[in-house]
Amino acid sequence: MKTCYITTPIYYASGNVHIGNSYTTIACDVFARYHRHKGDDTFFLTGMDEHGQKNEEAAAKQGKTPQEYVDVIAEQTKAQWERLKITNDDFIRTSEERHKSIVQKIFAELQEKGDIYSGFYEGNYCVSCESFFPSSQLAENNSCPDCNGPTTKVKEKGYFLKLKKYEQQLLDHINNNPDFIQPETRKNEVVSFIKQGLEDLYVSRTSFKWGVPVLSDPEHVVYVWIDALSNYLSALGYKSDDDSMYQKYWINGDKVVHVVGKDILRFHAIYWPIMLMALDVPVNFKLYVHGWVLMNAGKMSKSKGNVVYPDEVIDLYGLDALRLFLTSEMPLGNDAVFTYKRFVEKYNFFLANDLGNLVSRTLAMINKYFSGTVTKPKTNLTDFDEDIQNVAKEVIENYYKEFDNFSLQSGINEIWRLISRANKYIDETTPWVLAKDENKKDELNCVLYNLFEVLRLVSIMINPVMPDASEKIIQELGLELEDINFEDLQFGVTKVGKVIEKPIVLFKRLNWEDEKQKHE
Repeated sequence: MKTCYITTPIYYASGNVHIGNSYTTIACDVFARYHRHKGDDTFFLTGMDEHGQKNEEAAAKQGKTPQEYVDVIAEQTKAQWERLKITNDDFIRTSEERHKSIVQKIFAELQEKGDIYSGFYEGNYCVSCESFFPSSQLAENNSCPDCNGPTTKVKEKGYFLKLKKYEQQLLDHINNNPDFIQPETRKNEVVSFIKQGLEDLYVSRTSFKWGVPVLSDPEHVVYVWIDALSNYLSALGYKSDDDSMYQKYWINGDKVVHVVGKDILRFHAIYWPIMLMALDVPVNFKLYVHGWVLMNAGKMSKSKGNVVYPDEVIDLYGLDALRLFLTSEMPLGNDAVFTYKRFVEKYNFFLANDLGNLVSRTLAMINKYFSGTVTKPKTNLTDFDEDIQNVAKEVIENYYKEFDNFSLQSGINEIWRLISRANKYIDETTPWVLAKDENKKDELNCVLYNLFEVLRLVSIMINPVMPDASEKIIQELGLELEDINFEDLQFGVTKVGKVIEKPIVLFKRLNWEDEKQKHE
């Protein structure tokens, strides 16, 4: 059995997650569900980055300890993931002892090796982004290049991680592993950044206390990126009494995947592999880098007031519609734009017109013409049977290829290619005409059997993306949930199909003028 270890970045504990944050987690969940269906031993990790000056200050304003403050946010986030039906196997928090102890061991080892050294840092710091910036990277009026917020001049004694030392080794790794960073545009961006010359990384702070203390110098706390990035190993028990999961999923694992947004690319493509190189841990992960979910006014931002939260969408349109929209709108590496108008358009086109229409027409005809039962024909009987069966085989093959490579949008488009072909097949074969001729009964059964099989295949393939709709279609086909099985992902498995008598309408068409009023 192959293994798959997939991670989201751990999200900063700063309040409710919006659909931009949710995209990453949903996409990873789709990937994890897909691999479980394939039979892979899959471990899916998400979590929360809880330390730092920003949370220390926010807690003080509320009269809470930092731990009390982040505990509330952690529970809110877990509840949100549950509502989104995220199937993570673990939720790592940087304030947990199991994580802090490993961070301290990692920091100490890097000190002992001479890859972390003490010195003085002087530069500009953005509290909001928890990031330092040299003057060359600052925006107008010394503002933060990421959030455009103010920065403050900082000079303090601290510790640095040697990045320059591993510059060539990292370039060699990228060149020798062309699929290490995907898409290629992001890889090229990283290579260009490295070739400009890396500066050693400041990795401790003394201006706040809410963090992991450096064992040899407790006045210092380990700064965010060594602290946060280490979660990918600490959750597996690296450097703990039981490192069996680390051995299984990282050292001997078949697939290790980190999924991140483009805003944290350099931290995962440069700082993290260099940390691993310094620790003599194999850099055996793939990094998939996605864009942002944008609004018409640009990047989603609480300060701009243009944030859309998952619950708002789910309450009006259901979870499956949100999961499908986010995963099918985002080409890997590029941005996607969310507007309710676009959402409703896609809902109508993909769900009401295509999938919903195919389900309702097929089940209605099977019930009307054969009292709900179709049987597998001995041979093809219409001019169009072979073509739809071939399309199904092609789609299944492409579905595996695209989902294996985290090309979720392309994989979903393949599923809808089969759905569209099936709707066209109905128009080509005209079952309502065949039903008028008793001599065409076998031909009619053949057509409806083929449509039954298409729906069965579609219900299996959409399950990682739309678990609720998948299960409803399976039940309407008269099958069991156990039939959502990739071993049965081939055309013609069913001998006799018995659909339910009164299926429900899965997706009702929406009127934009009516929906528009809900969002004004």
